Amino acid sequence: MSWSKVLVATLVLIPSSWTRVSRLNSAIEEAEDSYAQANYELAVEKHLALIENFQYASPEFDFDLGLSYHHAEKPDEATASYDKASLAPNKRLSSFAYNQSGVLLGNKQEYEAALSKFQSALIKDPTNEVARYNYEMLARWLQRDKERKEQDQNKPEPSEFAKRKKAEADRLVEQFRFKDALNLMNEALQQDETVAAYQEFISSLTEVTEIDEK
Repeated sequence: MSWSKVLVATLVLIPSSWTRVSRLNSAIEEAEDSYAQANYELAVEKHLALIENFQYASPEFDFDLGLSYHHAEKPDEATASYDKASLAPNKRLSSFAYNQSGVLLGNKQEYEAALSKFQSALIKDPTNEVARYNYEMLARWLQRDKERKEQDQNKPEPSEFAKRKKAEADRLVEQFRFKDALNLMNEALQQDETVAAYQEFISSLTEVTEIDEK
């Protein structure tokens, strides 16, 4: 997914020389330009320079730095920055940060944790449609995956007889003899209940046979 850079809209001016303010503004522009040009490694460097040279900090800055780390393929550093940005009083920015953290967790296949991040993003901002899409899609996938695992656990272990019949049916399928393969499997199922381990195969044969008969 693509994200627009959240730009720092205001500067917190502390008592200092105008020269320092000018240098600060220039450094911010350099960091933004590096990101806009997809030079993410340099963008990270420019953002870190803002911290080191100007002690610059804000939730928006943390989110920007997280994006730069993210696209520079430094997920751990990106996560740390997003986590800081998620504490922002600006609920929309906080929501974006939670969503980005969820994306990183999803990439690491930590799906339950990712779902929790997407949910937090929606709690912060119910209008965040990207987070809503991510939450709904991942929730559905996790539910289907759970159901598949339960089905696999309930499948009987096929006996040697069942394995032989499946092999015979496979050979018939190679010859496009789908109906014969289906009849063979159904007959085998009546003789040995462990043939049910191949129920998906039998269902597929049934569908193909019904199409052929139309």
